[in-house]
Amino acid sequence: MDQLIITGGHPLNGSIEIAGAKNATLPELCAALLAAEPVTLTNVPALQDVRTMLRLLENMGVNVTHGDDGCVVLNAQAVANLEAPYELVKTMRASILVLGPLLARFGRARVSLPGGCAIGSRPVDQHIKGLQAMGAHIEVAHGYIEARLSDGLTRLKGARITTDMVTVTGTENFMMAAVLADGETVLENAAQEPEITDLAEMLIAMGAEIEGHGTSRIRIHGVPALTGCLHQVVADRIEAGTFLCAVGATGGDVVLRHARGDHLDAVIEKLLEAGVEVMRETDGLRVKSPGAKALVAQSFRTTEYPGFPTDMQAQFMAMNVVAKGTSTVVETIFENRFMHVQELQRLGAHITVDGKTAVIQGGAALSGAHVMATDLRASASLVIAGLVSDGETAVERVYHLDRGYDRMEVKLRGVGARIERVRA
Repeated sequence: MDQLIITGGHPLNGSIEIAGAKNATLPELCAALLAAEPVTLTNVPALQDVRTMLRLLENMGVNVTHGDDGCVVLNAQAVANLEAPYELVKTMRASILVLGPLLARFGRARVSLPGGCAIGSRPVDQHIKGLQAMGAHIEVAHGYIEARLSDGLTRLKGARITTDMVTVTGTENFMMAAVLADGETVLENAAQEPEITDLAEMLIAMGAEIEGHGTSRIRIHGVPALTGCLHQVVADRIEAGTFLCAVGATGGDVVLRHARGDHLDAVIEKLLEAGVEVMRETDGLRVKSPGAKALVAQSFRTTEYPGFPTDMQAQFMAMNVVAKGTSTVVETIFENRFMHVQELQRLGAHITVDGKTAVIQGGAALSGAHVMATDLRASASLVIAGLVSDGETAVERVYHLDRGYDRMEVKLRGVGARIERVRA
């Protein structure tokens, strides 16, 4: 099993290329199921979750061809297997995203209940309720969601869907299901993340009729069929935010090529208040920091987009640990997303947790130790902490990191970090 060995105390200088967004790529790969013509995606990141999704689609009968520089061509003309088996999706909660496209185009689907990180419950009841409103008959049995069109229907039908909570994958599933439904579908309380907008733009390029994406109300007018398209995956805002925090903590001057500042407003605002310079350039962001000892720790509360993202909570906390002052972090999205705290404490962090709130006493002098990653973003926080720790830090279970970051250690080494991947 791989681990990362980090020798801390080195500022970061240079440039890093931000990869395509995992959270946009996964639904967009599933969207290829909606058309019988080839779909070409570019800027696809080389991540474990992406490889898993491609294996799942190939198992269904999708022809997958890999090109250069993150280009993937998917041809779903000959899809014959409408099942997403447990063996392929047990480590990836995004597998639920095949449900909407399969129902929309083929009228039935059998999808294993999804797995993924242990950061909290991700109920699929919202997906089921929404698709039932569109005319799906759904049963959950033996660990599978078994769905088909209700008797008398030849296609899903448009509906007004109001979810009990903001759900990103739910919004994506409903949007993909609705593009081939009869009539108009209105999604109320829709997620507004940039990845939702990117998926909508891809679907529009395939011939879908969608408006309001990027707001809390999305309207979709169903069309008879979709065509193939060429689409570039949007840059990963969470990868960019992670490197912003890394430079903030270590100090240095780094250009993040292709990073979208307009997708990171809440994070950038907190970084600026902390004392980190973030400048928007023609094709990316430039971040300059004097290092953690000159920064002021910032309190924040995670909320749905455009608020502070839960996927950036752990990374920003790692910076708060070594910045000056006391800060409070409130996690409102997932109930188990403070598992990185005890690992940061092993490095010398002063953090107390009470329910959904963590209080960080900043200015800690971290020292290297063996730590264990518990989920994707926790992994990134431990890497950041290792970069500012005295001595050597070993981060174990980095397979979590590989689910969402494309060669993080290579990119960090390219800007001056002392970090190596070794076989434990």
